[in-house]
Amino acid sequence: MRLTDLLHPHLDDVTSVVDATSGGLRLDHYLHLPPGVELRRHQEPVGEGELMLLCYGPDLALHGAEADCLAALERMRPGGRGLIVFGHPGTELPYHRLLDSLVGHRCQVLHAASLGYTHLHSGAVFACTEELLPPHDWFGHPLPADGFATALRIADEYVLADFVSRSQRARLIDLERAAEETARALETARADGLVERLAAAVRDKDQLSTELRRARQRTGVLEARVAMLEGSTSLRIGKALVSAARSPKRRAARLPGELYGLWRQRKAKGGRPAGLRTPATVPAPEPQADDRFHLAHRALSVTPRDRLVITGVLTDGTARDFAADAVVSRVLPHDGRLLVERTDPDVFLVQLSACAAQEGPWSLTGTGLAPDLDRRLAELVSQARGLGRTAVLWRDGPASSAPGLSLLPWDTVLDGDTGTALCRLDPVTDGRDRLRDVFLQDSTRVRLARLAALTGGPDPLAERRIAVLAAPRDATDVARLVAQTLGQLHRPAEVIVADPAGLALGELTAASVAVHAGPPTAPWVADWTDLTEDRPDTLLLDLLCAQEFSGADAVGHTPAADDYAFVPALKPLLVRRSLLDSGTPPDSWSRAGQRLFAVRGKEPS
Repeated sequence: MRLTDLLHPHLDDVTSVVDATSGGLRLDHYLHLPPGVELRRHQEPVGEGELMLLCYGPDLALHGAEADCLAALERMRPGGRGLIVFGHPGTELPYHRLLDSLVGHRCQVLHAASLGYTHLHSGAVFACTEELLPPHDWFGHPLPADGFATALRIADEYVLADFVSRSQRARLIDLERAAEETARALETARADGLVERLAAAVRDKDQLSTELRRARQRTGVLEARVAMLEGSTSLRIGKALVSAARSPKRRAARLPGELYGLWRQRKAKGGRPAGLRTPATVPAPEPQADDRFHLAHRALSVTPRDRLVITGVLTDGTARDFAADAVVSRVLPHDGRLLVERTDPDVFLVQLSACAAQEGPWSLTGTGLAPDLDRRLAELVSQARGLGRTAVLWRDGPASSAPGLSLLPWDTVLDGDTGTALCRLDPVTDGRDRLRDVFLQDSTRVRLARLAALTGGPDPLAERRIAVLAAPRDATDVARLVAQTLGQLHRPAEVIVADPAGLALGELTAASVAVHAGPPTAPWVADWTDLTEDRPDTLLLDLLCAQEFSGADAVGHTPAADDYAFVPALKPLLVRRSLLDSGTPPDSWSRAGQRLFAVRGKEPS
């Protein structure tokens, strides 16, 4: 929620907002006050027709001190209102520090809500009153009630909310205790050096295996050379002469015959005369087995690593869907060790359904019916962890279908399906709402982002970042730009303006939207130069849904209101940044081979 969404419903009959903040944070650009309401700063009491603005948080220089906030409450008079914004997260809000002062100065809290800023996390609206006022609902509207009914509602809600939150607090304490015990166990394991010793042992084993393989290759070459020398004529003549010299009486008489036989064999090799008997030949040595694996091409990326690299055991469909946003290499039982070593993956991933299937190279792995495959997979998991890679089991089926997988030393286990690629949905059958839900929560890219967060790899959701090009001219344009940007269900990552220093765009920065001049850095660009145009809150969400569904280079509207169809020309609303940087005019995009996809605007409610 924005600060304006919390404040404006309570500005009825208010003519001035009194800024009583004491920190360095200036909230002027967050308020967007309507005409007739002015922002003032004074030390007088705040009464009828006025609203006091307060701020309180952990950073004293930014949010102000608690004592200043409590002192400002002493200026409240009956009929006056107030808004206090907190720099604390909602779960850590120290409301008990202000509660006594609020009650002591007859201030009733009417509405509290979370705020979507980096340094302001929540806020509360209160009023100074002599009688009990009706509370407000989630949308800031007052609830119809009289004094006694209001008191009963507040009392009942307090007891029930405290009952619910009590179990949640107990659960939180248990989780914190479990986290502390896990951290102590990890520290003990690190102190013992078990992980480091295991990794060193695996590296030593791999090094010894490599040296043994090279020694065997050298031995094979030497054996071939020895066999060649033993079969040569020169060596045989030398042996005959040495034998004759050692035993002249017995061997000297046979020497001429042996030499003649050697000469005759040599002549027979060059061209044997007819009628001569073929001498016995020395059997050729058996060729040495080549123990090197000759792999089929899997996947290769030589660019800077900006995509998640996955190596593992996957089904055909999952590998195909993941390959749209990641570099995927599927291992086989005979080449797994080499692929894990050579592809240098971010994660070694094993999908349960690929092991429990009845067909495939890893079929029946983990079921106990293929012990050789179980052993090979255990070796791959140990190798990946020894190389410092994260080993993940994606349990997209019942664990009982392959119980042996749960016994392996995984770093992380993910439960649930691997997501749905948007291109597999039918916009007509599934509907626009279904596309939006899958895009936001259940798409393959969202699942990969979860995997990347666990492994520290590149985030696939970075491909959904949008830069907005804008040219606000006055305060009205700035207010519309801020409202349209922060109102989008898929919020832009950056706003590009010519002179950000001269514009009041601090609320965008506080909401984690980068504001700067110069070229955009996001993969997609939306032109919002015309700020008089009405843009629905689903605009960017629907455009990105259409792009991810089609894989197009530009998405927009057509005069014929084409919907989810490739077209030769359109009004571009979302364009790939590389296409925009090329300088090609939009009317020639289709002829240049760019894919243009049309989508209608917001559906009527």
